[in-house]
Amino acid sequence: MQPVSRLPLRVKMPLAPIPESDWHKLKTEASAVKYAIDNAARMDKSIAWDADIDPATLSKAKAGQARLNDDDRDSLEDVCGCEATLYAHLLRRGYDPRSLRKLESETERLLRLANERADAAELKARVLTEALTGRA
Repeated sequence: MQPVSRLPLRVKMPLAPIPESDWHKLKTEASAVKYAIDNAARMDKSIAWDADIDPATLSKAKAGQARLNDDDRDSLEDVCGCEATLYAHLLRRGYDPRSLRKLESETERLLRLANERADAAELKARVLTEALTGRA
């Protein structure tokens, strides 16, 4: 009989922003792992299960006695809905997390540009309307 294996499904919680006032708590990867887990408001075992990370490994990573590999770090961020380890790395390297944005596909880029043009045209029309009606 074959051993039962888990399906490779990934739990993804909505991302919660990390307030700038908490950035000082993200000095190390361990502190970022702890921050993500603490802010998920779930039990460590539940997070480890959903992230498919050995609970002992997660506990050691939280204490700074081990490091998570890239896949486990990504999984942890998805399960916790918190990109604290990414922020910690960016801050350590001197980057401002507020100025980064996700890569976009060509379709997403074209849509963003079209929306920006539409917003600019709407603003121009509003200004012209106000000028013509004497409200400017």
